Amino acid sequence: MKSCGVSLAAASTAAAAASFGDEEKKMAAGKASGQSEEDFASLTAEERGVLAGLDSRLFGLLRLHEDGARTKALLLKAVGCYESLILKAEGKVESDFFCQLGHFNLLLEDYPKALSAYQRYYSLQSDYWKNAAFLYGLGLVYFHYNAFQWAIKAFREVLYVDPSFCRAKEIHLRLGLMFKVNTDFESSFKHFQLALVDCNPCTLSNAEIRFHVAHLYETQRKYHLAKKEYEQLLQTENLPAQVKATVLQQLGWMHHTVDQLGDKATKENYAIQCLQKSLEADPNSGQSWYFLGRCYSSIGKVQDAFISYRQSIDKSEASADTWCSIGVLYQQQNQPMDALQAYICAVQLDHGHAAAWMDLGTLYESCNQSQDAIKCYLNATRSKNCSNTSALAARIKYLQNTLDAWSSGHTVSHPPVQQQVHSWCLTPQKLQHLEQLRANRNNLNPAQKLMLEQLESQFVLMQQHQQMRQTGVAQVRSTGIANGPTADSSLPTNSISGQQPQVALTRVPNITQHGIRPTCPGQPMANGPFPAGSVPCSTARTLGSTDTILIGNNHITGSGSNGNVPYLQRNALSLPHNRTNLTSSAEEPWKKQLSNSTQGLHKGQSSHLAGPNSERPLSSTGPSQHLQAAGTGIQNQNGHPTMPSNSVTQGAALNHLPSHTATSGGQQGITLTKESKPSGNTSAVPDTNRHSGETPNSTASVEGLPNHVHQVTADAVSSPSHGDSKSPGLLSSDNPQLSALLMGKANNNVGTGTCDKVNNIHPTVHTKTENSVASSPSSAISTATPSPKSTEQTTTNSVTSLNSPHSGHAVNGEMLEDSQSPVKNNPPLIGHKPNPQIIPSMSVSIYPSSAEVLKACRNLGKNGLSNSSILLDKCPPPKPPPPPYPPLPKDKLNPPTPSIYLENKRDAFFPPLHQFCTNPNNPVTVIRGLAGALKLDLGLFSTKTLVEANNEHLVEVRTQLLQPSDENWDPTGTKKIWRCESSKSQTTIAKYAQYQASSFQESLREENEKKSHHKDHSDSESTSSDNCGRRRKGPFKMIKFGTNVDLSDDKKWKLQLHELTKLPAFVRVVSPGNLLSHVGHTILGMNTVQLYMKVPGSRTSGHQENNNFCSVNINIGPGDCEWFVVSENYWGVMNDFCEKNNMNFLMGSWWPNLEDLYEANVPVYRFIQRPGDLVWINAGTVHWVQAIGWCNNIAWNVGPLTAFQYKLAVERYEWNKLQSVKSKVPMVHLSWNIARNIKIPDPKLFEMIKYCLLRTLKQCQTLRDALIAAGKEIVWHGRTKEDPALYCSICEVEVFNLLYVTNESNSRKTYIVHCLDCARKICGNLENFVVLEQYKMEELMQIYDQFTLAPPLPSSSS
Repeated sequence: MKSCGVSLAAASTAAAAASFGDEEKKMAAGKASGQSEEDFASLTAEERGVLAGLDSRLFGLLRLHEDGARTKALLLKAVGCYESLILKAEGKVESDFFCQLGHFNLLLEDYPKALSAYQRYYSLQSDYWKNAAFLYGLGLVYFHYNAFQWAIKAFREVLYVDPSFCRAKEIHLRLGLMFKVNTDFESSFKHFQLALVDCNPCTLSNAEIRFHVAHLYETQRKYHLAKKEYEQLLQTENLPAQVKATVLQQLGWMHHTVDQLGDKATKENYAIQCLQKSLEADPNSGQSWYFLGRCYSSIGKVQDAFISYRQSIDKSEASADTWCSIGVLYQQQNQPMDALQAYICAVQLDHGHAAAWMDLGTLYESCNQSQDAIKCYLNATRSKNCSNTSALAARIKYLQNTLDAWSSGHTVSHPPVQQQVHSWCLTPQKLQHLEQLRANRNNLNPAQKLMLEQLESQFVLMQQHQQMRQTGVAQVRSTGIANGPTADSSLPTNSISGQQPQVALTRVPNITQHGIRPTCPGQPMANGPFPAGSVPCSTARTLGSTDTILIGNNHITGSGSNGNVPYLQRNALSLPHNRTNLTSSAEEPWKKQLSNSTQGLHKGQSSHLAGPNSERPLSSTGPSQHLQAAGTGIQNQNGHPTMPSNSVTQGAALNHLPSHTATSGGQQGITLTKESKPSGNTSAVPDTNRHSGETPNSTASVEGLPNHVHQVTADAVSSPSHGDSKSPGLLSSDNPQLSALLMGKANNNVGTGTCDKVNNIHPTVHTKTENSVASSPSSAISTATPSPKSTEQTTTNSVTSLNSPHSGHAVNGEMLEDSQSPVKNNPPLIGHKPNPQIIPSMSVSIYPSSAEVLKACRNLGKNGLSNSSILLDKCPPPKPPPPPYPPLPKDKLNPPTPSIYLENKRDAFFPPLHQFCTNPNNPVTVIRGLAGALKLDLGLFSTKTLVEANNEHLVEVRTQLLQPSDENWDPTGTKKIWRCESSKSQTTIAKYAQYQASSFQESLREENEKKSHHKDHSDSESTSSDNCGRRRKGPFKMIKFGTNVDLSDDKKWKLQLHELTKLPAFVRVVSPGNLLSHVGHTILGMNTVQLYMKVPGSRTSGHQENNNFCSVNINIGPGDCEWFVVSENYWGVMNDFCEKNNMNFLMGSWWPNLEDLYEANVPVYRFIQRPGDLVWINAGTVHWVQAIGWCNNIAWNVGPLTAFQYKLAVERYEWNKLQSVKSKVPMVHLSWNIARNIKIPDPKLFEMIKYCLLRTLKQCQTLRDALIAAGKEIVWHGRTKEDPALYCSICEVEVFNLLYVTNESNSRKTYIVHCLDCARKICGNLENFVVLEQYKMEELMQIYDQFTLAPPLPSSSS
């Protein structure tokens, strides 16, 4: 690692001075406590040797609290020594000192100091991203603070720069947990599976990971799959008792709450059996006792329910859920005073417990205390967990009118609430009689049977009444530690014993009235009903030393932080950086600071991760929106609807901590090393709120935090290289320049001309005033918010990359520093994968012969192995581009759409049309009248013709909400959102055609009815979809969109596909100038035609095309489509919006809010596509489409032979790899096919493809040599021309040439392919794998050598 000493003088902006000043105070404090500056010298050689082996990779594996006392003492000593040394040197130390200090503090679980030290390292080390241990440590710290977006970015970068990282299993586990909390279930499942196949150590056992997989099914409402997985898990040998208890608890509760699992009697019986077995395995689980009480209550076993609730309170700290349930039981037995006291306990424990407020309101109403009832209902509506606000508002209005009428002397008919309550309430004697009759059901006489029927009907009415009162009230509890009363909380025993409570029904306890004290004192606790989504997971091991994922009484802490309160714990208030509010204290006054300062759970402590009782939904707008997709929605006996199991919130996790460069101590104020301009939503926090001494009622201010770290160190930008520096003398090649190329030796004497050849993009030496290089140390993603500006003007030498803006000024938004980092000796191939090597600005020709390349590779030995990135090695992990600067004025945000009007066939084949469409400055082109000009028979693609041709052909159906085209509302129509959900199913062309026709007929009837009732009503197609949606704003009508109809079979669709050959060559499905025609195999929907069958309102949600290829879309008609388009330059902004709205940009379904885009100065092209119009979507363009009328569309992708297209495709290939998303286009395979098939006259495109060949040729040779050296036989397998490209069956990265197949798969000839990294995770020495080779090196060498730059064409043509 290159040292980058930065003194105080060199970084002496006001912010940096303040930051380091705070650090000096910390250091001074450390010195005063016994640490001296001479301590560093007191570290013995042996101690230094031990410390050299300690870094973040040991986090969670060291047992410092158990048998690691010596190690802990050594770490404490080392921290003191390092801090003293840094203070003595005035900060002029190597950057590695800060990295090591961060590691030591992380191992000691001193998170504020660890974060501070890591940020100092980040500010000093320009190529920090090469240090996987640093990124891993940083990710662990962010995970601890629930800063999930940043933790995800850091962990992804680790896997990108070092796919064989030794703690990859831990990373996949934590990524799975975070994505689960974020409701990105597909990504979560993928990472859990990746963790399960890895044989390396991890803080959770495979059984515990399997539990999370089962719970993942449950949160997605795949209950039968979840049940199967839970039951299979219970069959596991030597299953730990705690895991067994948790699985049984979850299985029992799921049966209690989910109707699909059988009839009520069978379900309840099974649930009670599971919960009883769970309690046998863990008798101290308060949560299991509570669930058991709920089950008994639902079947009328009142006494058993009371006993279970009492046990729950005895075994665990008091829960608002338990007290609310007790109150319901008392109320059912006509014991209003006892019910009152229980409800008061519930709302004092959790002031946001909507169900308890509603129950309390109903209780007051039944006692004719309407004024108090109104107050309770108002408190319920103020809770973010209340989803039936409108019904409550109506009830409040009715009660208010009643009170007004009484006060004015009038009488108003009042519903007999009291009588209703008493009419359905069963007394304890009747309930006991009911149980006796049920027990003797088979031996009853007719009179007794009649009595049983009457009592059961009364019992059902009683339950329904409770359900009606609390319809839609969802109890929510966020992920993390249960934050209940302290252990010495007293229990008001009279509520259980039946003594008369000393509370009168005279005044409602208002959460704002400080005079009211809870009957059971303690800290607030938000324990909603445990839904299908509870995630109990307790184990004796920890998810990182303190970040325990204990599976214990039903909660798992993911980060050791207080998950129930969505802000940081007290010791988190000393975080050395800026904070803003996570949740407004005015909105959620019940949320208080935890008084304990420990972060994390210890062994045996109950905790809860990623699927708590009633987890808060993860949306950036707060936890008010319940994610119904995975919720059970089942009302239970207590009147609490079971919560959607995926309505999880990360609390603080959504609000990501802005990591300003801070000192190695955890100072409490805001510390910046450079003057920075915060993101738009960052608010300054008064100092009075930043210190750990704040009162328990004050909330930590952490809301709307920016998604990246505002941190700039000017000196990190420019670090001139020296021409006389040498790379290590590891090469003996006859061509030292080539060896230097492969080793990554950089030299500032390199001419920019040859450098420019590398990639079209690229490396140019230039002078630039640096003013925007801020990014998060962990982020691969820059936000749409303004980047901080450095106060120093720096002249830099920069090398741009494939990810750089078109201006070529920066790499991924950052200026690169000295390209002469010394090349390190990397570990052997089979053990570890070395760091990526640097291929610099080329001082040698990119056209060396293949023999020279392979000779240089052999000389490199193990040091030549790099990861499989086909970007320039110098580039850090890819990140989205910043938005263009300066931003466009507001009047330029609705630009006119580039349109071409064709009159005849000659116009369509005019060469400038091709050039206009592929021009990067035109993100979209509408070619009007194409069908007419070319006399295309669009009728071949009409629904009628399709039915006649292949009526049983499959159609994928998306069920969607009919909405206005420029808006996207939640299902209730109350707020605009980005999430655009749709359910998937299948049908046939004939059945969808029938739906399409009936939809049209229904619309005609509606139009006629409107005309008969209203004047001047438009009968245009848009009325039924757009205007109707505008009027209603919900609830919205459901529609079905027929999508992805595969027309690739040239036998079934011969006429249709032949008609498309009339198109100009550049838009044809197959043509020599189309990159996708050289893939060599079918990629459905890309190099084949797909059809879309639409009714008004059918939506294709926002996206970029796969691997950023161009797209062709023709509207068949008869109706129109409306398009929204954003230029490729702004995809980083779109990605940021998706992150802020908790959406996956690549894989999620989202519909942008135009107001958000205009506010961020994003220009949006908006236009209508009429029948016969062709829409050309240029490379990388973001777009979303909605049908205005009834129509069909056909579409496919095209890859023009341009440097711009290839560059964007490669960028997306690498971004997909970072995001763990499969690239549909195998860019390495495609590049070799292009080299084999085409002569390229474009120098920039040629150089990029040649470079890709060079990289993969080098990698193949290096891997072969390493495998042979390790004694591994390489078996010839070969391939045919039609064979598709291959992907790893586990991580889905492209695998080229060398295939790793298990011995079993090889013997069966199934050839399930693995990449090297996944193979080594399964079997470190590859003993159980066979290595197959598809190409002879001689063949690859021949292709490489014969791929030369073609002479330029005399004139361009299409």
